[in-house]
Amino acid sequence: MTTPSLSERLDYLRGASPKWRERYDELVARLRALEVGTRAPRVGDRFPEIVLPDHRGRYRTLTSLLADGPLVVSFNRGSWCPYCVSELESWRAALPGLGQVGGKLAIVTAELGGRSQALGDIAGPGSVTLCDVDYGVTLELGLAFHVGSTLVAAYREFGIDLNELYGGAAGLLPVPATFVVRTDGLVEYAFVEPDFRLRAEPEDVVRIVASLTR
Repeated sequence: MTTPSLSERLDYLRGASPKWRERYDELVARLRALEVGTRAPRVGDRFPEIVLPDHRGRYRTLTSLLADGPLVVSFNRGSWCPYCVSELESWRAALPGLGQVGGKLAIVTAELGGRSQALGDIAGPGSVTLCDVDYGVTLELGLAFHVGSTLVAAYREFGIDLNELYGGAAGLLPVPATFVVRTDGLVEYAFVEPDFRLRAEPEDVVRIVASLTR
């Protein structure tokens, strides 16, 4: 049996709950109207020098992560998000290929309480999980947005307390985004999509990394 692609898995999730699909459609329309994500780094831009702790509390820099080859940087909502879980499960299958072409995956999340490690566990060995406490880097890159009280309440009724997950009452979430950063710090590829139900295909990203290391 052929393993479903990430886009096929995401299509299934989008159709699973009509009520949530309607809520999310309204949210995405608002984000597009506000042009959320348009300030994020683009192809050819220099990616900002980030300094973030990993899940063990060790600070990692963009420079150090680029020391051995190109870096894939994936901004994710968290382990509570089925779309993020699907993306990282697909990365788990793609990570050996990424390593073979000299690349590395860094997952950025603002989740607290050890939950960031859950994302790394999903992606598997070879990935690095970075903790963006209080959304410092996410805000700097123009990827954070206010969810709005209506959706915050809907999440809470569903058992998802954003305040507990992220350690604050700001009601922020990130626009999931995927970047390929070259060893010189320039962005080779940027996938920034306000509709978090759409994600970059890991296999496509691996091919881009491979083109840099041939």
